[in-house]
Amino acid sequence: MVPQASIDITRRHFLTTGALTVAAASLAPGSLLAQKDNPTGGLVGGAFKEAATEKVTVQTLRRNISVLLGAGGNIAVLTGPDGKLLIDAEIVTARPNVSKALASINGDPIKQLINTHWHFDHTGGNEWVHAAGASILAHENTRKHLSKPTRVEGNWQYTFPTAPAGAIPSTVFTDDHSLHFNNTTLMLKHYLPAHTDSDISVHFPEADILHTGDTFWNRDYPFIDYATGGSIDGQIRAAEANITKVTSKTIVIPGHGQVGNKADLVLFRDVLVEIRGKVAALKKQGKPLPEVIAAKPGARYDAEWGKLFQNPADFVALVYQGV
Repeated sequence: MVPQASIDITRRHFLTTGALTVAAASLAPGSLLAQKDNPTGGLVGGAFKEAATEKVTVQTLRRNISVLLGAGGNIAVLTGPDGKLLIDAEIVTARPNVSKALASINGDPIKQLINTHWHFDHTGGNEWVHAAGASILAHENTRKHLSKPTRVEGNWQYTFPTAPAGAIPSTVFTDDHSLHFNNTTLMLKHYLPAHTDSDISVHFPEADILHTGDTFWNRDYPFIDYATGGSIDGQIRAAEANITKVTSKTIVIPGHGQVGNKADLVLFRDVLVEIRGKVAALKKQGKPLPEVIAAKPGARYDAEWGKLFQNPADFVALVYQGV
């Protein structure tokens, strides 16, 4: 069984409407909050707002590996004599709570950061983590997207500016990469385009732990970033790849949602395949998107799965786009 946190973790959700508070605005870069087509920040602005206040909880896994669960992407933490290694860096406004959670593990410095892909809820802390002493490693497409203004469509409708120099990965790879840190092996693998074209997984073979990034959302509908290479078929293909990597004993850290296992990966794949099939059939019949949304192809999952980044209608729209 996967170890559970000693305290309950409030189910996380991103705010999709409403103006930003002064507190959120003071923590987030101004260029990220002021968009001509979305002056109140919308979903992205809501994410900054929520991350500024949401508690970050530490869950101990195996060996010297923990996970931080908060408003943004889940952060894996590997500790040991070489210092701390982090996988992903949350939303920038989560910095105070992430720092507090890291300090509660131990006082070791942060020396290495790995990004699972380029999105702001996984790379937002890059600059401050780098300033604290960490080098940043990622797939080459993560560096590409962070190195220039990048537009995301869907229900984000957002143009992200070029990241600060300190936030851009200094070391990149194209397919496979491995490193040894804190007497632990880490195996990094790039996926064919899935959630984005920059997705990687990080496997800890000795501990039998897999961090999937956003190729797995545990009981949450995923956002699919078509603007940077994602697709529903790619997301399903990555889900299949994850299933083949694990056993029933593997601990699986999703990009979002609670820590899971192989059964959770299979469920995620099955939900995507089922909804894709229903949406594709309706679209083939010539049904326009509003009618497909009204048909509720994910009805038996919507109440549970439609509470995070994608409500049921938005997720159906993403699937419709790709079939």
